Amino acid sequence: MNYALYDQPDAVRNLVGFGMPMDQTPPMVLDFSLQMVWGPEIRILADGLGVELDEIRTAVEKRPLEKTIHVDGMGEFEEGTIGALRFEIQGIVNGKKLLVMEHITRIDDDCAPDWPYPPTGQGSHQVQITGKPSLQVTVHGEEHGERGAAGGGNGTAANRIVNAIPAVCEADSGVLHPLDISPLRLGAQIRP
Repeated sequence: MNYALYDQPDAVRNLVGFGMPMDQTPPMVLDFSLQMVWGPEIRILADGLGVELDEIRTAVEKRPLEKTIHVDGMGEFEEGTIGALRFEIQGIVNGKKLLVMEHITRIDDDCAPDWPYPPTGQGSHQVQITGKPSLQVTVHGEEHGERGAAGGGNGTAANRIVNAIPAVCEADSGVLHPLDISPLRLGAQIRP
């Protein structure tokens, strides 16, 4: 995902960390943040697959910008500062990575050229299953009127939450696991 088109300059600089010195750790990639934001998704996936996790680990890589760039609405990002981030949240089973959520993001498409790029546009979400057979599903969302891939990604994430409201209202009271609510009825998404 290229965050140059993400219309949140403060978040891009102060939370994601683009433009920060390389020796600083942006809040988004602190172990605590990764465990709190993305760790639950690994746990839900493990529960749905009936897998017992040993632990959840995180791994973070940073790459510097190799040139100073200008981003409209955000200003200058200096050469040598954080220009790309890659992190994993790893569900460990029997000492090995079994379930992995990876996020790769850049402020400039030329930064970290050896890291994977989305197959289309400047951002996508992918599910990759390695096995026999190996499968890959790519989702590229666009929110019309919002520039960049972030709008489609945000809309996709919010879609699940908003459409879960009827199922949550119908569920028994108390704390529920996401897998305990009924399947979502998505007919409201269709506009004839």
